[in-house]
Formats: sequence, structure tokens, C-alpha cells
Amino acid sequence: MKKKIIWRIISSIMALIIITSCTMKEAPNKEISPVEAPRIQIGISFDTFVLERWLRDRDVFVSTATDLGAEVNVQNANGDSAEQLKQIQYLMDKKMDAIVVVAVDTGDALLASLLRKAKSEGIVVVCYDRLIQNVGADLYISFDNEKVGLLMAQAVISQVPEGGKIAAIFGPDTDNNVLQVISGVKAVLSANNQELVYENQAPGWKEEYAFEYVNECLEQVGEVDAIICGNDALAGMALKALAERQMADRVCVVGQDADILACQQIVEGYQYMTVYKPINALAKQAAQHTIDLVQGKPIRVNQVEEDKNYMVIDDGTYQVPFVCLEPIDVTRENIDEVIIDSQFHFREEVYLHVN
Repeated sequence: MKKKIIWRIISSIMALIIITSCTMKEAPNKEISPVEAPRIQIGISFDTFVLERWLRDRDVFVSTATDLGAEVNVQNANGDSAEQLKQIQYLMDKKMDAIVVVAVDTGDALLASLLRKAKSEGIVVVCYDRLIQNVGADLYISFDNEKVGLLMAQAVISQVPEGGKIAAIFGPDTDNNVLQVISGVKAVLSANNQELVYENQAPGWKEEYAFEYVNECLEQVGEVDAIICGNDALAGMALKALAERQMADRVCVVGQDADILACQQIVEGYQYMTVYKPINALAKQAAQHTIDLVQGKPIRVNQVEEDKNYMVIDDGTYQVPFVCLEPIDVTRENIDEVIIDSQFHFREEVYLHVN
């Protein structure tokens, strides 16, 4: 009898141990953390990093997108259209959620076709700063490029005598923005009964052409009163050509992008004006809107004239949602307020060569 009682006690203890053991093994399952959602994948292909501004665009875009929970795959086409096509195909093969493009050639039919294919595969397509023709992109985000031309021409008109000689060196016609800038420039000149005495375009935005074209201009038409340049890199080389002829302080030179060298030349009295485009705002908004589109949040489009920040634009075939930012003209008079106070460049950089 005693043996039976002892055996029952031992059996009860063993059962309790087994139950406790099973409970301890199951406990960790209750504490397993939920699986994190996959991060949004964004591919971005830049035309080039030769120009100073694209490095800033890249850094701000990547930083903003990363902070918002996305991963960014950055590609650099080095000004080669064929290379950009390969990069976009690579990004498509990598199953990016969105592809953002700073196009080498905005009129490239092969580029348009490939991006339309990307859209058909459910990839969000964003044209960054340059509108690619006939794609029907989910978004185009840039500045009011016609106003850029207006501002440059107005600055020149304010500085040259009536009937003065004005020359222009624009960017390449492969960049759709250039056509808009030219339109703005010529609208102001026409309204003031002025014509360009010399006009040329720098292929691939290569600044060395500006040096060549300024010399060609001076040989063909003689001394000019002003030179309108498609960007600050071209303006810098135009000033170099003028300096070699001891003319740098006699010609009104304007550009765009507010590169650090241009800002230095403005406070030194060589370059008269540049157009500042709030690149930080552009890159931040582009990153935010791209992520919103991937998440299915629509971009607000308003065609009311009073709300110019949200419009649509014709890419040749489609009406594309267009987020439009405003450019600002910068001269020696307002460079501290616009450039330094916004911390686009620091005072010690801008005034590096000024005592």
C-alpha cells in the first residue's frame, strides 16, 4: 500500500515537472517581435556629377528618403544616354518601387519607351528637374524654368545701355529646361526691342565650350555688353575668356545655380547675377512625393492660377502632375539674405577672397 502511495507521489511530481518544462518552452513564442515591413526601394539615375549642384541634389534626396524609411540606389550616367538606359533597366530588374531620373536626353525615344515599360510593371516614375517627353510620368518636379530665363534677361537689361550688344551661351537642346529658359530670355529681350548678337549652345553642358564660344563671339561681333549663360559653370568659363582679354570687369555676365564660385565672383564684382534655385527644397519634396506615390497617396494637382506650386504640364503626349518651385535672382545686393541666411553657402566661403 505504502509503495502505491509513494509511486503516486513520484508520478505527480514528474507530471508537474513535464508541464512546467513545456510551459517554459512555449513562453518564448509569445515574445517574438513582429516582422518589419520591407523598406521602400528607390532607384535614381543622374545625368552627371560633374556639375556642383547635382552632388547637393543627391545628398539631400538620399538623406531625406532614408529618414522617411526608404533605401536609395544611386546611379551616375556620366552624360551618356546609352549608359542611362542600362542603369534604368538594371533598376527595373532590381524591382525598384520607384525610379527617379535626371535625364541625359529628355527627348530620347528609347528612354521614354523604357520608362513607359517601367510604369506598366507598376514602378513609380518621377522626372527630376527635367521633363522627359512622352512618358506620362507619375510626377515631374522642377523649377519655373521660363522664369529663370526671364530673371537672367531682366538682370542684363538693367545693366546694358539701350541698343547694347547681348550674347548668350545656353545649355544643350537635349535638356527640355533649356528650351524654356531660352523662351524666357527672348520674351524679355523682345519686349525691350533687343536681339541677341550671338547665340550658341554647349553640348552636354560641357563648360569648355563657353570659353570657345566667347572667343568666337568676340571675333565675329566685337566687344559685347553682356553674356547670358545657361548655368554658372558656363559663366565661369565665359569670365575666364573675358579675363584673358582684360574684359572681365566690362561685361555683364549672368548664370544660374548659385554655385559657390559664381557667388564668390558676384561679391568680387565679376559676375553680375545668378539664379538661385532652392535645391534643398526640391530634393526634399521629390523624396517625399516619391514615397507618397509608392504608398498610393496621390499628389495634389491644382490647375488654379493662384496655386502655381501644383500644376500639370504637357510632356508631348500626356498631362503630367507638376510640382513647380520658384527661382530667385541673386546679385551682390541680396546675396547675404538669399544665399548665406538660408545656409546654402556659408559666409566664409562666399567672401573667401574679399577683405
